[in-house]
This record gives sequence, structure tokens and C-alpha cells, in this order.
Amino acid sequence: MGKLMLHGDLDHPVTLSVADLREWREHRAEVVFDCATNGPQRHVFEGPLLREVVADAGPAFNPRRRKDRSRFLLAVSGGDGHHTVLSWAELDADFGDSPVLLATRMDGVDLDVAGSQLVVPSDRCGARYVSAVTHVWFGALTAPDLGT
Repeated sequence: MGKLMLHGDLDHPVTLSVADLREWREHRAEVVFDCATNGPQRHVFEGPLLREVVADAGPAFNPRRRKDRSRFLLAVSGGDGHHTVLSWAELDADFGDSPVLLATRMDGVDLDVAGSQLVVPSDRCGARYVSAVTHVWFGALTAPDLGT
């Protein structure tokens, strides 16, 4: 385990190990999220920002056109069967600027064997935390053809 596929509307789709993710600048997030079953959980995560990893893969948008960037989505899947969706605008510094991580370390323990974890520090609930990330799909939302 421990590898994730970054694919979709990208110039350079890539498969990355947890060790590969350490090549980006590391960020730290001390989080508390409330689990319905276990109550408040406190953790310290370390790893690169998801937006920096995706940006290096060459997202298929014009970076100077804000409206173009705002129509892109990310779908994240984990080996634990969990999935979530984020908008690029949540992550983009011109919009939400959320410091979402692909964690390579949790509470001081390396995640090389377990796989990276998606961490959304601004979430009060941990439902968008995805363990053992296997896929990050990046793509544009296209308008439906309404036959007009």
C-alpha cells in the first residue's frame, strides 16, 4: 500500500508514494475533529498541501483566469473505502485558501505503510478525512447539455 494515483485533467498524471510526497514542502496541522462514534479526536498531521501536489502535475486550466479555475473538482478515494469531493476553489489561494494536506505523518508516526491521509483542518467533523489515499482525480465540471 502507500501509493496514490493522481490523474484526470492534468498534463503530468503520476503515481506517488508517501516518500515521494515528502519532496514537497511539509506543512503541519494540529486538528481536533468531532466523531459521532468516538467523540473529539486530537491529532497532529504533517505533509504537503494538496494544491501544491496537484499544481505540479499541471492542472488543465488557465491559471490567470479565476473563473476557469473555479470549475474544477477533486475526488479523493481511500483504501478504507471512503471517498470525498473538494472544489479547487476551496484550496486555491485566491478563493478559500484551505490548507488541505496529503499527510505523510500522523502524531509523529510515518504513514509509509498505511498510506497518506487527506486532512481538511477547517472541518469540525472528520468525515472528509480519507485514510490510505489511493486516488486523487482532478477534473472540470462541465455544464449539462439541456438541449437548448
